[in-house]
Amino acid sequence: MTLIAGLTLSLDGYFEDANGSAAALYTDLDDLRDSAYMKAMQAETGAVLMGRRTFDMGGDPDFYADGYEFQVPLFVLTHRAPDRVPKRNDRLYFTFVTDGLESAVAQATAAAGDRAVTVVGGAELNRQLLAAGLVDELRVDVMPVLLGGGRRLFDDVAGMRLEKLGVEEAGGRTSLSFRVVGPLS
Repeated sequence: MTLIAGLTLSLDGYFEDANGSAAALYTDLDDLRDSAYMKAMQAETGAVLMGRRTFDMGGDPDFYADGYEFQVPLFVLTHRAPDRVPKRNDRLYFTFVTDGLESAVAQATAAAGDRAVTVVGGAELNRQLLAAGLVDELRVDVMPVLLGGGRRLFDDVAGMRLEKLGVEEAGGRTSLSFRVVGPLS
């Protein structure tokens, strides 16, 4: 099993602008939807791990069952499960994990089988996973914009060694893939 973490960043390293918006980083979503890049990610992903804020940003939680690009089990790390369980289908269902990061990873890993667990937001979840040494691969998509300020993904992340796995162009972004080797020594 592989746990793949990462986010889309501006060229100057921000995942949100100074107003808390990530809109400038996702102007290529229509191009990505049916791309070879997205189809490869979908094929390798057996389960998705996300934070509660990312889940809430999706709007109507019933949307996921009908329109979400990853039709696999979704595990949401949260302090409190929502009052209503979102709609599901034969491939996609939600598990709201309230007993910690390691439990969320273990449950997502079990559901993924021999496929990868892909982290789909947010920044804090990515940081926690990196700090806990639970990330196997780090994928950073870089959009050709300079936000000039906002929130950075890697602030407060301890030094670590990475090994470059690949570089791919997709939509308007450049996707960088790394294997996490370990802490800097």
